[in-house]
Amino acid sequence: MSQKAEFIKDLSLPAIAAPMFLISGPKLVVECCKNGIVGTFPALNQRTSEGFEEWLIQIKTELQQFEKETGKKAAPFGVNLIVHPTNPRLEADVKLCIKHKVPLVITSLGAVSMVVDAIHSYGGLVFHDIIKKRHAEKAAEAGVDGLILVSAGAGGHAGNINPMSLVTEVKKIFNKTIILSGCISTGRDIASAMQMGADLAYMGTRFINTEESKATDEYRKMIIEAGANDVVYTAAISGVHANFLAASLKAAGISEEDLKKDHKIDFGKELDTEAKAWKTIWSAGQGVTAIDDVLPVSELVDNLKNEFKAAIEEQAKLLETFPKNSLP
Repeated sequence: MSQKAEFIKDLSLPAIAAPMFLISGPKLVVECCKNGIVGTFPALNQRTSEGFEEWLIQIKTELQQFEKETGKKAAPFGVNLIVHPTNPRLEADVKLCIKHKVPLVITSLGAVSMVVDAIHSYGGLVFHDIIKKRHAEKAAEAGVDGLILVSAGAGGHAGNINPMSLVTEVKKIFNKTIILSGCISTGRDIASAMQMGADLAYMGTRFINTEESKATDEYRKMIIEAGANDVVYTAAISGVHANFLAASLKAAGISEEDLKKDHKIDFGKELDTEAKAWKTIWSAGQGVTAIDDVLPVSELVDNLKNEFKAAIEEQAKLLETFPKNSLP
């Protein structure tokens, strides 16, 4: 019996638009799902559980209406939950996921079997963020359905292990759905993730620069102008290492000495909470190197599909370049 998520075969492209703090909302999620890829958002992008439920209802209603009007099946949507004692809303938000039967729940900062069991109770799936093998082992023990391998160069809270090594290591201990995150901005990148052994590609930064995201024009412009060397990996913003745009760090007055610290720095009253800090200190992955525009989701997904198809076809032609007797 297959251990992979059943919904993968129904997608237009093996991709998930990652849940991005302060960036992902119903508009982005719905457009992704309408265009055949998984759309997701963090529950904490809404300030209250009541607001979170309003978003769930809005997303479900719009997708149901889309399916009724077009006869097409929308991709499933997902919600990111912070599974950590510091999140006072966890219990309430889990109950809302159960009430509205959220198809996919993405857990971060802790894999808890009780949460996994709660989501499984109605047939939902749980994917969990990991950056190293030890985290993968704990999540597997908790019974998750998929692991999101956040490799070096990914936007937001990222690891520092090469994606090839991370996929190889995790696949030795986990035979369910593998989702790869880190510098994936094009259809060719998605194809490369599949070649490495992933089942799905996890794309964040590329979807910041869509018309449906909640990012500001200044944020999008900074991504277009940035290169890999303009992305800084630091724990100074949240206490956990993450990648940020250097220009936004500089604009916030954060020194290079501060960025070297392995703990959260004191921002002062202007940026006294992580939420306030992330409004003006902008995250992005090294995949910015491939982003030079802002597109509607529909156009972006079409481009990704064309690039993905071309990359796969090129790979197939590689076999023709070798002498017939050199390959089995």
